[in-house]
Amino acid sequence: MSDAQVIVVGAGPVGLTAALLLARWGIRVLVVDQRPGREPAGSRSICQQRDVLDIWAACGAGRIAEEGLAWTTARTYYRGEELFSWTFGGPPREGALPACVNLSQTRTEEILDAALAAQPLAELRWHHQVTGLEQDGEGVTVRCGGRVLRAPYAVLCAGARAEGLRRALGVTFDGESFDDRFLICDIRADLPGWEHERRFHFDPVWNPGRQVLIHPCPGSTYRIDWQIPSHSAPTGEEVAEMIRMIVGDRDYELLWRTTYRFHARVASRMRAGRVLLAGDCAHLVAPFGARGLNSGVPDAENAAWKLAFVLNGWAPENLLETYHLERHAAALENLEVTAATMRFLAPRTDEERERRRAALEEALVTGRAAGVDSGRFAEPFWYVDSPLTTPDPGRPFRGRPAKGASCDPGPGVIVPDLPVPGGRLRQSCRNGFLILLGEMCDSGLFAQVLGKVCTAPLAVRELAEMDGSGKLAERLGAGPGEAWLIRPDAHIAATIPQAGPESVAAAVRRASRLS
Repeated sequence: MSDAQVIVVGAGPVGLTAALLLARWGIRVLVVDQRPGREPAGSRSICQQRDVLDIWAACGAGRIAEEGLAWTTARTYYRGEELFSWTFGGPPREGALPACVNLSQTRTEEILDAALAAQPLAELRWHHQVTGLEQDGEGVTVRCGGRVLRAPYAVLCAGARAEGLRRALGVTFDGESFDDRFLICDIRADLPGWEHERRFHFDPVWNPGRQVLIHPCPGSTYRIDWQIPSHSAPTGEEVAEMIRMIVGDRDYELLWRTTYRFHARVASRMRAGRVLLAGDCAHLVAPFGARGLNSGVPDAENAAWKLAFVLNGWAPENLLETYHLERHAAALENLEVTAATMRFLAPRTDEERERRRAALEEALVTGRAAGVDSGRFAEPFWYVDSPLTTPDPGRPFRGRPAKGASCDPGPGVIVPDLPVPGGRLRQSCRNGFLILLGEMCDSGLFAQVLGKVCTAPLAVRELAEMDGSGKLAERLGAGPGEAWLIRPDAHIAATIPQAGPESVAAAVRRASRLS
């Protein structure tokens, strides 16, 4: 048996993140995994976006950002000619997180393992294959062979192959699998000038008609992805020749290789009663744009704060239904974006092939990226349609931002990670609700009224107090008499003009499903 309040099934990055965040909220959590122990195996998910690094920093795994390689430039080629390039801008300001880093999943898991081992409220048990999953009105029973575990709730992070567990919950995993296969190799080599550049090749002479993607990683290592024929199985000699065509006559060391197919699938439900599904167990997308792990980690954060609020008595159980509403919408958004990319990378019809050829030929002449889709990089989802979000007609959501751009601050959007004296704004956002008040608001009165409405952790701060320079209010676009309600996952729940304590209290009740 177990005294855990939540059982997490699966000790991959998403499961470990969920456990760390739950423990951070004071929840006792048990992680179970069917494997006998950690099995280091190649790069796998390597690209971690800034907002995910921020989540990991909040739960004690900031070393991922420190150790990861912060690449800065993305170059795109067609038949050996560079079409265009883009950069993330200048180096991050002091104390800020990089736009993204590359770090092998093996090392990421080692860092998360160490953070979990230091957390007294969390426990990890290997060699626990889940063979049964049942639930009733009081909790979830998890059977691991002859062992029976029990907890009020469970988070299923058991990966894409958890078909039996999904079936036990009545959850389907609809979608499609692509015929095209991809070969991945991790190599170590000295490639001057490539250390901080991602290189994407369309139709190179050494892989005609297909793509090759090269990512730099720490320690002079590189991850190479080749699109290969659907039934291809390259021999060792053929792989060596493929690598040699890229690196030339330089010495290299082959560290790992694998082949895989892409899938596009989303679970029919991401909440099944007292069980929440997260990560690859809930959604699979093509990796171009790094939307797999970078979506699974926000799943974990969304699940963790809502489970914590319910278990601590700060919110009713129906708050958990918004986990499905918000993260399922995010999964469908990722599916739409990556499906468009795959139609460009692996066209299936003559029309799609012609559109791809024309776009590449035009980019070769003009140097412009319009029409060339090598993957829209991962970005936080916007919860504008969530029942937890209070709309503001003065800040309407204008739809999916342009590639590489971010949404203007407003209801449903993650708050910008702005510098404030002593750190970053988001470092103040993950301890409960945060109320930011503009000029002409009485913070003492707000705190007094809101304390009677909400039992969850809640802080009331004046923008001028947080940043006397006025730059914070300017970047947010916050006006006098305005209040901003920030959720525990740093998303903006409400912006309220001419705010009074009662109108803010109504937004807090809505954001925690108290009304």
